[in-house]
Amino acid sequence: MPDYVLAIDQGTTSSRAIVFDHAGTIVSTGQLEHDQIFPQPGWVEHNPEQIWDNTRQVVGIALTRANINHADLAAVGITNQRETTVVWDKNTGKPVYNAIVWQDTRTQAIVDELGGATGPDRYKSVVGLPLATYFSGPKVKWILDNVDGAREAAERGDLLFGNTDAWVLWNMTGGVGGGVHVTDVTNASRTMLMDLDTLSWREDIAADMGIPMSMLPEIRSSSEVYGHGRPQGMVPGVPIAGILGDQQAATFGQACFEVGTAKNTYGTGNFMLLNTGTEKIPSKNGLLTTVCYKIGEADAVYALEGSIAVTGSLVQWLRDNLGLFSDAPDVEYLAGKVEDNGGAYFVPAFSGLFAPYWRPDARGALVGLTRYVNRNHIARAALEATAYQTREVMDAMRADSGVELTELRVDGGMVANELLMQFQADQLGVDVVRPRVAETTALGAAYAAGIAVGFWNGEADVEANWAEGGRWSPALGQDERERLYRNWKKAVTKTFDWVDEDVR
Repeated sequence: MPDYVLAIDQGTTSSRAIVFDHAGTIVSTGQLEHDQIFPQPGWVEHNPEQIWDNTRQVVGIALTRANINHADLAAVGITNQRETTVVWDKNTGKPVYNAIVWQDTRTQAIVDELGGATGPDRYKSVVGLPLATYFSGPKVKWILDNVDGAREAAERGDLLFGNTDAWVLWNMTGGVGGGVHVTDVTNASRTMLMDLDTLSWREDIAADMGIPMSMLPEIRSSSEVYGHGRPQGMVPGVPIAGILGDQQAATFGQACFEVGTAKNTYGTGNFMLLNTGTEKIPSKNGLLTTVCYKIGEADAVYALEGSIAVTGSLVQWLRDNLGLFSDAPDVEYLAGKVEDNGGAYFVPAFSGLFAPYWRPDARGALVGLTRYVNRNHIARAALEATAYQTREVMDAMRADSGVELTELRVDGGMVANELLMQFQADQLGVDVVRPRVAETTALGAAYAAGIAVGFWNGEADVEANWAEGGRWSPALGQDERERLYRNWKKAVTKTFDWVDEDVR
């Protein structure tokens, strides 16, 4: 058995390749950012060909830095930004349009039309999701409705759809020369097209959205051999054996295998998942019911998820759009120069509000301003917004599941921010725990692939490899904690009802 597993992490802002050893430690990394394309307010796109080019490059970088080649790899795992939608021609390998990103809100009219008299919960009992611009199905419909010739090509059977996992896998396994068109249950559960009970596509929902079944990838488990690297590629003949949507991959990498365990990923947005075992729990409090993972022939494991659209991307916005600082980590330095937020609250509803509100009519607001407030307070308010939004999701999880969390495992880029992690513990009232290997998304995909080929022996090896790297305990008094949260909840209401027919 070779000594390493490679994970490809195709994320919202960049594509990475990470080589892991048997202990689950990072051997080497390659990373490249791709362009964020904003053609109109509310529209967010990526160039799928740039993503594929970058993927190939980062694999080469990671292998070179590790001083290894494909023969040293036992398997490759893929994790990806979920819901981001690619439609391509299977005969040419060319996308018919840019990838429409999960944050994009252009499909609101389609979503409203599909909801009809029933409203956003029309399909929720089947797919676990409310009708929202977030998910893939309506994005496919938009492409077929708006790209010249796309619907005709789709009905001829010439077009394929996938989230970016399926796009990368198809290209890695040969593309037009025999590429495998497959996705896993976690990605399929984010399309609004998969039945959560049967783990199969629903023809009736696809028909409602005008999506030919021939476009859809085959749904497989999260851990099995889907195909092998193409002969002329960077990993020729290597089994590609794991796929998990990014948040599910992080849950797996965090070893959240027991019912009631939860993790929160701090990335472009924030995503908290609570393992509910083989039982799917319908949410009454604005959460999503989703597939957590499925290992080979074992039963699927489900989760409740709270999805927050804007957290880390708010820090990027302060850097890129306002020029408040030049490097994202500087936000902690600025925020640390003041004792509190000075009364300022920043609600980053740039794409509306996701969980637990699902308010597409909301837009961002900075409230509570006085002459006293300076850029340090604004930096602090931006960080605090992440913690408040996470608390809202945790409150919803408690209400839906009846589970009182004793700690929250955290990962993602923002967990390096000590000020944020402490404030998060203060707001949640429970310990916040960071693992030693913070790249849990890529690690989860590596584990899924390695388990499929016998490199690791199931969940037991994952649990054995997990180690605590940092812990923050609540230190804020209960009265102050609740005062701050009460004002946050008030600030959120100021963002509602902004979008109407002539305001986007």
